[in-house]
Amino acid sequence: MTAKQFGEILADMYHNAPGKEQVTMIHLFEIKYASQIDAAGFTAAEIIEASGINKSYATELSKGKKLAKYVKTII
Repeated sequence: MTAKQFGEILADMYHNAPGKEQVTMIHLFEIKYASQIDAAGFTAAEIIEASGINKSYATELSKGKKLAKYVKTII
């Protein structure tokens, strides 16, 4: 997958988050796609830039990456 494709998925999850759970969706995105993003060699900043959401959320994406190794994804 390209950075643009990851960005589109992230943007969709962010903009369609229920209630005020946008940051939760950023974490879930990274948990779900962490291994694919790592394999492709993209940084959090690259994915955030491709998504068009605020650049400050790169920190939240990095938190999701750290969580991913402890979470068994079912989604």
